[in-house]
Amino acid sequence: MDELVLRVIGPGDVDAVQGLIESDPGYTERITGYPPGAADAQSLLMMRPEGLAEGAKVVLGAFDGQGLVAVVDLLRGYPKDGTAFIGLLQIHGQQQARGYGSTTYGLVERYVESTWPEVRTMRLAVVDTNAQVATGFWQRQGFVATGEVRPYRYDKLESAARLYEKQLVE
Repeated sequence: MDELVLRVIGPGDVDAVQGLIESDPGYTERITGYPPGAADAQSLLMMRPEGLAEGAKVVLGAFDGQGLVAVVDLLRGYPKDGTAFIGLLQIHGQQQARGYGSTTYGLVERYVESTWPEVRTMRLAVVDTNAQVATGFWQRQGFVATGEVRPYRYDKLESAARLYEKQLVE
């Protein structure tokens, strides 16, 4: 496994992000009920929860010597101050099951600790239609179920989203 470098995704990275999304169509189908669409990368870069300031969202890319290996959607102060919410951590389809997910998450945690010092809690949601793939991964990273379950809907896909949290070390 090549060493990964984490950096903010810029406009010049949109094609690489789109390629990553398309490399793992199963994820998009489990979350939306549809295969990846042509504008998914652009949507990832632009979309944020209502009321969240534009500057509170960052999309990070983990790059090795060959290119983009992982993409992460990260929200500062969401849903409340002191929390960073991971909206997405997706590994390129050809790079899965090689340790890149854990390595990328470790880099994200260090990014949050060094860039957003007020954040003490990492939070995310696992949609039931993706739980078989994602739950064990997040538990291995130290996330614990909060017991909160929210309805999840994307067009015709109806499911539930289960919330997980991890406290960062002081």
